[in-house]
Amino acid sequence: MNQKSGISRRISIDLHEGGHEIRISSGINWLTNDKIVKRGESMIKHFKKDQLIVKVYENKNYMGKAAAKEVAEKLKELIYKKTEVTMAFAAAPSQNEFLDELTKIEEIDWTKVVAFYLDEYIGLEENAPQKFVRYLKDHFFDKVKCRQVYFIDQVAENMEKKLKRYSELLHQYPLDIACIGIGENGHIAFNDPHVADFADPEDIKKVDLDEKCRMQQVNDGCFTTIDEVPTSAITLTIPTIMSADYIYCMVPTKNKSQAVYNCLKGTIQPRYPASILRSHQRATLYLDNEAISLL
Repeated sequence: MNQKSGISRRISIDLHEGGHEIRISSGINWLTNDKIVKRGESMIKHFKKDQLIVKVYENKNYMGKAAAKEVAEKLKELIYKKTEVTMAFAAAPSQNEFLDELTKIEEIDWTKVVAFYLDEYIGLEENAPQKFVRYLKDHFFDKVKCRQVYFIDQVAENMEKKLKRYSELLHQYPLDIACIGIGENGHIAFNDPHVADFADPEDIKKVDLDEKCRMQQVNDGCFTTIDEVPTSAITLTIPTIMSADYIYCMVPTKNKSQAVYNCLKGTIQPRYPASILRSHQRATLYLDNEAISLL
């Protein structure tokens, strides 16, 4: 069994080194042993912003393959050390290339993996194609056979019991790896700026979705009009996501360029929910060349 106990609530944005406190700065620090790679090769930039490692690839296909390879390597390492590994997955078109490549990688013992996912709409019909459970089954869970997959809608019937049960499961199986994305409004999972809380006391909660978040679902081709997009959802909270030992964040396309800019250039605050990733000691952000167009 996983020996970690519970979900850590403390998220520090101060770095400590050699007994001295170092405040997070606003500048991008390039890794001294890295360089810009010639165009035509897969990785074109590699730098570090505070604690966050950032890797930029020529296109989303290279990005997805590179992220999948690194997640697979870490997963195999953890499986070798432990009897089970717990993962959480995002459900969005931005994850297509990553998930597709991850299913193709051999020598992963998925029977040792317990899986969760980050969020789900409220109000859609059970078999609606836009439900995130459907996306993840089609793109991932029907292709690999995890030991156990916990679907938000299936752990209990009413909302209160559903949130309580999923929270209990997250404490029973603390996250080793979180595979996430960033929304056009800067959210991680459905923690939109108006509901993002870096010290949220909940593990999972019901939220109202802002207009930019809902419009993204239209931009992604999941819904025809914004009126079809649900106005509320269930989401893992930011402290729950940040409690994962390792975070891998995949963010392609120009539509995400403003969110990426705010994540890396803005101050660390709930107005820019993804900015909190810069305080995680083992997080990597994977971008394509379009996503960094404003940097």
